[in-house]
Amino acid sequence: MSLSFQIYEKRKISDADFERLSKFVTSNYGIRLPKEKKVMVEGRLQKRLRAIEVNDFTAYLDHVFGDEGSQEMVQMVDAITTNKTDFFRESAHFEFLSKQLLPGYEARYGKKSLTVWSAAASTGEEIYTLAMVLEEYNRLVDFNKRIDYHILGTDLSTEALKSAVNAVYKFDRIDDVPVELRNRYFLRSKDRQANTVRVKGELRRKVAFRRMNLVGSHHEVQEQFDMIFCRNVLIYFDKETQESVINKLCRRLRPGGFFFLGHSESIIGKDVPLKSVMPTVYQRM
Repeated sequence: MSLSFQIYEKRKISDADFERLSKFVTSNYGIRLPKEKKVMVEGRLQKRLRAIEVNDFTAYLDHVFGDEGSQEMVQMVDAITTNKTDFFRESAHFEFLSKQLLPGYEARYGKKSLTVWSAAASTGEEIYTLAMVLEEYNRLVDFNKRIDYHILGTDLSTEALKSAVNAVYKFDRIDDVPVELRNRYFLRSKDRQANTVRVKGELRRKVAFRRMNLVGSHHEVQEQFDMIFCRNVLIYFDKETQESVINKLCRRLRPGGFFFLGHSESIIGKDVPLKSVMPTVYQRM
């Protein structure tokens, strides 16, 4: 019995093809791909070349940008986008939510329902953190003070969204979740070898996910939101695109609603209808 192995030669992307790809991605998705990311992009797309059985990047890009390339376009974008997130990432935002915004919410805003948009939901850690914070608030207050809530999560990556919907995580991914919340909102896999947990159904039923390109000409969202989390995604855009994205999101944020950015992002120098409440937390004017 003989075994044969097919060896794939790693393909190199030319400067011309990288510039072609970079211009397209920036124009259509707002993501900057400077020359320093050429090796990263080259490495991430190797599997895609093999998957559709093309021999070089020129042929690959011809296919993606051609009439029959729409499905591969989604795969390409998934491959080159970065999805880095954690539970309770930048925890000051969740402390602000639980200690300052939620107490007395009905008295201040005249309603007992809350809509939240996680605009760069990635693999779901942020959206489920928000759900846990809201569930904890409701658990600790009188029944007549509980807040009904709904959270929408959107992302450009279909693979990230599949993970978010599935809501299964390796056990070490919940290291930053307090033990009591782990016990209350996660189920340990019966297969101990898998070493995974899944978010409980009571939280999964409160959230919904959609694929969305924040840089698109319009956002297919009709709801008005009380809070929008758009954290650690604007850093991939240039200043003009950042301003455009914030303004489009703010059209779906009700006056007085709250807007959250990542720790390395700000609205300084941008013409947007927001005022600062605390570092990286803003309110719609």
